[in-house]
Amino acid sequence: MKARRNKKQIPSFRKLIKTSKVKLENKLKNKQFKQQSTLKKYRKEQRKLRQAVKDAVSKKPIPLENPKEKRPGKRIEREEEEEEEALPLDMMDEDDLQLMKDLGQRASFLTRDLSSSEPVHAKKRKHEHIIDKYEKIPRTLQTAPEKELIHLLPIKDKSGIIPQTREKPVTDSNKDEEDQEEERELEEEIIEDPIQELTIEEHLIERKKKLQEKKMHIAALASAILSDPESNIKKLKELRSMLMEQDPDVAVTVRKLVIVSLMELFKDITPSYKIRPLTEAEKSTKTRKETQKLREFEEGLVSQYKFYLENLEQMVKDWKQRKLKKSNVVSLKAYKGLAEVAVKSLCELLVALPHFNFHNNIIVLIVPLMNDMSKSISEMCCEAVKKLFKQDKLGQASLGVIKVISGFVKGRNYEVRPEMLKTFLCLRIKEVEVKKDTEDINKPKKFMTFKEKRKSLSRMQRKWKKAEEKLERELREAEASESTEKKLKLHTETLNIVFVTYFRILKKAQRSPLLPAVLEGLAKFAHLINVEFFDDLLVVLHTLIESGDLSYQESLHCVQTAFHILSGQGDVLNIDPMKFYTHLYKTLFKLHAGATNEGVEIVLQCLDVMLTKRRKQVSQQRALAFIKRLCTLALHVLPNSSIGILATTRILMHTFPKTDLLLDSESQGSGVFLPELDEPEYCNAQNSALWELHALRRHYHPIVQRFAAHLIAGAPSEGSGALKPELSRRSAAELFEAYSMAEMTFNPPVESSNPKIKGKVLQGDSFLNEDLNQLIKRYSSEVATESPLDFTKYLKTSLHQ
Repeated sequence: MKARRNKKQIPSFRKLIKTSKVKLENKLKNKQFKQQSTLKKYRKEQRKLRQAVKDAVSKKPIPLENPKEKRPGKRIEREEEEEEEALPLDMMDEDDLQLMKDLGQRASFLTRDLSSSEPVHAKKRKHEHIIDKYEKIPRTLQTAPEKELIHLLPIKDKSGIIPQTREKPVTDSNKDEEDQEEERELEEEIIEDPIQELTIEEHLIERKKKLQEKKMHIAALASAILSDPESNIKKLKELRSMLMEQDPDVAVTVRKLVIVSLMELFKDITPSYKIRPLTEAEKSTKTRKETQKLREFEEGLVSQYKFYLENLEQMVKDWKQRKLKKSNVVSLKAYKGLAEVAVKSLCELLVALPHFNFHNNIIVLIVPLMNDMSKSISEMCCEAVKKLFKQDKLGQASLGVIKVISGFVKGRNYEVRPEMLKTFLCLRIKEVEVKKDTEDINKPKKFMTFKEKRKSLSRMQRKWKKAEEKLERELREAEASESTEKKLKLHTETLNIVFVTYFRILKKAQRSPLLPAVLEGLAKFAHLINVEFFDDLLVVLHTLIESGDLSYQESLHCVQTAFHILSGQGDVLNIDPMKFYTHLYKTLFKLHAGATNEGVEIVLQCLDVMLTKRRKQVSQQRALAFIKRLCTLALHVLPNSSIGILATTRILMHTFPKTDLLLDSESQGSGVFLPELDEPEYCNAQNSALWELHALRRHYHPIVQRFAAHLIAGAPSEGSGALKPELSRRSAAELFEAYSMAEMTFNPPVESSNPKIKGKVLQGDSFLNEDLNQLIKRYSSEVATESPLDFTKYLKTSLHQ
């Protein structure tokens, strides 16, 4: 006979999760009760002994007669014996005994007739009412506690089926009360014990030791989970329970370490697909061990990930509400540090796991924090959203974020940080348009039908063709995971929400600080706007410029947006943009010439769209006026701005060859150049010359000198006056960024001075001019003659005068 194996099943992870909190607490209490049972019995006996001694010492009988009268000792003993015989206190309840003691202290209790029902004191009816009420309550005898029966398997006999039962002992409630009293006394004794005070150094050493132990425990759990996630998924719960660390010395540090550790663990062990809940049919079907193990791992991972996100959300809420917990383990000052770590972990998960469960919940948490009062948290969330937009190729995650941001901005009545709308600039919309064009050119190959194969191919060729087509389909599925149609649909919906947000702000909040971000976004996505909105949008932009409420940067964004619209699908519209040219010409001299020369970059982009790309619609007079004003502006701005402006001037001179007349000093035509006039068509720029280039030729920056000399030579593409390829092939915006001094560096770097040559010591004569050196030698070689000093003749002449 083979020995029976123990068929006791190990509880699955699903059952462990469903174990209620009450059951876990009961198990813990039972364990503690078993450990402390012997200690409790000893304390109980000691407590009874102390109570008996205390009662014997403190409680003394109070006689009703005059205490001065002395009675013989024997008589006292007899009376006490009679009282003990008359009052069997052991047979009475505690309530009755207390009532008799209270009544025994009153003289009226001995003098009045107990059989009479009339009250002695009218004011004390309340006590009699209590006594009557108590007497009416029926007495109950103590009976044995009812025992619960446990039904067992029945026994079948000749006479029939005999039911089998067993008694289940009922727990005594009195014992539970006594245990609770003992626990309270134990707590009081612990509180009464004096706590040993530690010095600061000892406290720090103890804290360091505790922290090291916690770190080792966290590292052991994390490494075990990473080594085999499916088998050690239960340890994830144990690690997450450390988020509730109660030791006040290391609570904050341990919680931060656990938050970061769990974040990295989820990034590593999370699968690359979304886990869906199992249906009832799938749960009921039998599966293999490997499949069941995988299901338990996925279910446990999703549940722990959900609990982890809830913990992070609660930490952020505690910091926002400034509420202390009952335990007071974490102070209010430490809440911000915990909240920052929690927000950082949420941002990392937002970017790293856009495909996994609860991603929309993370978006709902992050978007309001983008508008937080704390600058560090706001910047952290905005950077995470930008990073998500940049790496999102499909557009599903971007669409979810855009929907939440649009609703949040509308709900706050457009009173949000401009950085929230500036994140829209990182959307990958242009790349999809490029991919669309390439796919239109290279259309997917169509496979031959069966009839076409039968007509043109033999049997063997059809067989090979079938295998070839099967292989091509598999390669195509492996290469392209998502269809282009789905991408276009998602990006179209995303852009619709973006433009709705922009147009609402233009319509309702024109004086909002969000306007620059809106204009910048419209300038970037203007080529994707529907043609039907162009007319109305240009009217709104011109109205904003003419209102005078905008700064020069905001007005430049308006101009940039208008020309982006006109350069794309707006070519079909019959619109004269002369008012926008005039505004840009007027704004050039309003640019900031100091370190904050951010407007120059926008100007360079506007000039490229307005003059270079629309060369056929630009007159020669307009081009001459802009070149003259740009050269004047180059004298006043920083070196990188001067380089960008001179590069733009070079492109304009190549685009409009007749503008080289500005390099000639002789005037062309009638009239006088009017530099203060804000109309580029009527300022007579042809009667001027680019004298600014000669001043820029002596600029301290070598690249500015090179560009000025190149333009004076007529901007040749070959020869000695031509520029080097690294300068000529770059655009104006690229040169502006390359030679920027924002990082406090000079480009190109300053050459170091030549070291002194050893053996040659420079004398004083070598520093003097040759003529001066000869003059000194001549006077020093003359011999000095001694002559008497007579000042009288000079004195006489001065007196006569």
